Amino acid sequence: MNKNFFKNIHAVHFIGIGGIGMSALARMMVHEGKKVTGTNDWESPSTLDGLRDQGVHIYLDRDISHISPDTDVIIYSTAWDQNEKDFMNQVRALSTPVLTYAEALGLASQGKYTIAISGTHGKTTTTAMIAEMLVTTKKDPTVIVGSLLKGSGSNFIAGESNLFVVEACEYQRSFLNLSPEILIITNIDNDHLDYYKDIEDIISAFHELAMKVPKHGFVVADLHDQNIQKALLGTVANIVDYSKVGETKHFDLSVPGDHNIKNAQAALAVAGILNITEDEALAALRNFQGTWRRMEYKGELSNGTKVYDDYAHHPTEIRASLQGFRAKHPEGRIRIVFQPHLYSRTKLLLNDFAGSFSDADEVIVAPIYAAREKSDLEISAEILTQEILKYHSSVRAGENLLSIESYLRDTVRAGDIIITMGAGDVNKIGEHLLP
Repeated sequence: MNKNFFKNIHAVHFIGIGGIGMSALARMMVHEGKKVTGTNDWESPSTLDGLRDQGVHIYLDRDISHISPDTDVIIYSTAWDQNEKDFMNQVRALSTPVLTYAEALGLASQGKYTIAISGTHGKTTTTAMIAEMLVTTKKDPTVIVGSLLKGSGSNFIAGESNLFVVEACEYQRSFLNLSPEILIITNIDNDHLDYYKDIEDIISAFHELAMKVPKHGFVVADLHDQNIQKALLGTVANIVDYSKVGETKHFDLSVPGDHNIKNAQAALAVAGILNITEDEALAALRNFQGTWRRMEYKGELSNGTKVYDDYAHHPTEIRASLQGFRAKHPEGRIRIVFQPHLYSRTKLLLNDFAGSFSDADEVIVAPIYAAREKSDLEISAEILTQEILKYHSSVRAGENLLSIESYLRDTVRAGDIIITMGAGDVNKIGEHLLP
C-alpha cells in the first residue's frame, strides 16, 4: 500500500473504535471527510460520545452485517484477535482490506513530517506537551495522543500543516509501522513481557525504530540511560541528548514531579529542532495542565479530601507519580488504591511492584484488571499485598471496587489525599466518592 492509500478511501469501519488510539484515528478520518462507522464491545462515553457528535454510527454488538458493502477498509484493534476470534475470522473472510491500528497509523503518517514519541513511560505526557507547544506557537500540527487533552477533551488535534505528532507504542513492535523524522525515546524499561522475551528484546525493538530515522532526522533521548545507549548503536540520524536541554532553567511546571521535568526537557529539545524560541517553548510548557488520567485532579470532598486519578501501571511509573504527589502534598495522608493491570505484568514484575509505594501512607490493592488476559491462579491482589507488606506497614487487599469505595467512605479523614491508580477501571472509585 502506498502513501496515497487513504486519499483514495471514502468509507472506513473501525473495530474497537472506543480505544484511545483508535478513536483518535477515527476522528482524523472524519476530519478528512471520510464516512466512518465503528464497532465496539462496550460503552465508552469518554471516546464514543465525541465521535457520535460528529455523525459516526457505532454498534455495540458483534454483527458482521454492520460492516457496509461500500466500506473501503476495515481498521481493527489487535486486542480483538485475542478476545473475539470468531468475529475476526468473519471479518477477514470479507473482500474488504483489513488493517491493524498500527498499520493504518503508519499509512496515515506517510508523506507527513512525523514526530513520534516513544518510550516505556512518559510518552503520553510528552506527546501532549509537544502538542501544546506546537499549537501555542501556531505550527498547526495534526496530533494523535493516547489520552484526552485538557481543555479540548479530545485525543486528536486537526492541523493543516505537514507536522504530524503521534504517540508511538512499543507493544508488539507496532511503532515500527512509523517512519519518523523526529523520534523521541523517553526511556526503555521492562514492560509488555507477555510479548517481549526480556529487556534485550525490548531494546532491539527500539533499535529497529531508531534505525528508521533518516540521516537528516533526529533522535531525542536521555543518553544517561544505558538501555537507550544500546538502542542507538549504529543510528545514522542526529542524536540530541534532552537531559542537557534547559539544564539551568527553572521549568515551573503546573504538573509536578521530576519525571515531568524530563518530559518537558524532551519537548524543549524538539522546539530547538523546529526553530521555536526557548522563551516561546517554555511559556507553552508552563501553561501545560496535563492530560486525562495522568496525575489528574478529580475534585474535593466536603471535608477537604482531594481525589486524584493516575494511569500509572508499571513500578517505575508508580514511583515517579507518587514522588510527584508527595512533592505536591508533603504533609497530606496519601492513600493510594492501586489496581494491577494484567496477570502477566503483575507476576513478572512482582518484586518491583512491591517496593514501589514508599511515598504512600496507605496502599489498598484492588483485584487484578485482566484486560486481554485469561485468569492466572498463580498471581492475585492478595499475593501482591503480601509482597508489599515486606516494604510497607499499611497495606490491604480489597475484595472488589465497591468494597474499597465503602472502606474509604468509612475511614476518610479531613485533608486525606486519595489516589486511584492503574490502567483499568479503578477511576470509578473516585468518581463515585465525589459529590
